[in-house]
Amino acid sequence: MTRWVLHVDLDQFLAAVEQRRRPELRGRPVVVGGNGDPASRTVVATASYEAREFGVRSGMPMRLAVRRCPDAVVLPADNPAYEAASAEVMAVLRTLPVLVEEIGWDEAFLQWDGEDPESFARAVQAAVRARTTLSCAVGIGDNTLRAKMATGFAKPGGVHRITAHNWFATFGDSPTGALHGIGVRTERKLAELGIHTVTELAEASPTRVGERLGPRMGPYYVSLGRGMGRTELEVAPHVPRSRSRETTFDENIEDWSRVRVEIGALCARVAADVAAEDRDVTRVGVKVRFAPFRTVTRSRTLDAPTRDAAVLAAAALEVVERVRRDRPVRLLGVRAEFAG
Repeated sequence: MTRWVLHVDLDQFLAAVEQRRRPELRGRPVVVGGNGDPASRTVVATASYEAREFGVRSGMPMRLAVRRCPDAVVLPADNPAYEAASAEVMAVLRTLPVLVEEIGWDEAFLQWDGEDPESFARAVQAAVRARTTLSCAVGIGDNTLRAKMATGFAKPGGVHRITAHNWFATFGDSPTGALHGIGVRTERKLAELGIHTVTELAEASPTRVGERLGPRMGPYYVSLGRGMGRTELEVAPHVPRSRSRETTFDENIEDWSRVRVEIGALCARVAADVAAEDRDVTRVGVKVRFAPFRTVTRSRTLDAPTRDAAVLAAAALEVVERVRRDRPVRLLGVRAEFAG
C-alpha cells in the first residue's frame, strides 16, 4: 500500500463556529475579530465566505472590512468556543484508522496507508460533518508540504492531490512567495539573487542561497522549491507553544507611562493563562504596533523558567524599554513562550 499524508483544514473555522451556534447567521457575511466593535481599530481574524466575496480578508483592519461589506455581522473572538470546537474535530479524526498530528485549531495532518486517498478524504469530510456539522477541505500529498499546498486548491470543502508527479506542473511557474513558508521579505531576498519562480528556486544552489539567507535557511528554502516535506508525522497531542494577549487602542497612545501600564495589564492576563496551563515560561515577548501600521517585536529569555506573574511583568517591561519611541502606539501585545 502507498503511504499518504492528508492535510485537513476546516473551512472559515471561526466564522463557521459562530454560524453553527447562531443558525440565523448561516448564509450571511460574518466577520470575527477583536471585541466585535465594527468601529474599532482591530483586525479581522476570520471572514465567512459570504464576506470574502466583498474582499474581506484575515488581517484586514476592521474598519476597512466594514466599509467593503456594510451588511457584515461583526462578532468578537471567542477563543474558548473555538478551542472546544477544535477538540470536537480532533476527537473525530482520532476515531479514524490514521495517525493524527494537530497543527492548530483548524488544521491537522493525517497519515494513511491505502490506494484510494480521494475516497478516504471524502470519508474524513463526511465523518467531520456528521459529528460536528463543520466543513473541511482535504489536501492529499506524498509529504506534509505538498499536502498542505494541495489544500489551497481544495477549499472550500473539496479534495485535491499534489505529489512529486505534478509538483512542477502545478507550481513551477509560480512566484516563490506562493510556497508555504516563504514570506514577502524572503521572496524579495530571493529575487535579489535572480530567483523568481519555484522552478528557479528548486534549481538554485543551496550553498549560494545560504550565503544570502543563512547556512540553515538557504538550503531549507531550496528544499521548499523542490516540494520536499516530512513523510512521518509527530503524533503527540498538540500542546500550545505560547500564550499571548494583545490590545488595539481606539486612540493612539503617545504617553509611554501609559504604555507601561497597558503592558502590565496584558501581563496579568497572560499570567492567568499561564497559570491555567500549569507550565513554566522561558521567554517573554512584546509586540508594539505604531501608527499607522508598522510593527516591532522584541523578546528576551528569562534567567530561569517561571510562571510567576511579577517576573513575567518585569521581563515584559524590560523588553518594551528597548523599543524606539518615535511614533504613537496603536496596539500592544505580550507573549509568553513555554518551556519544552
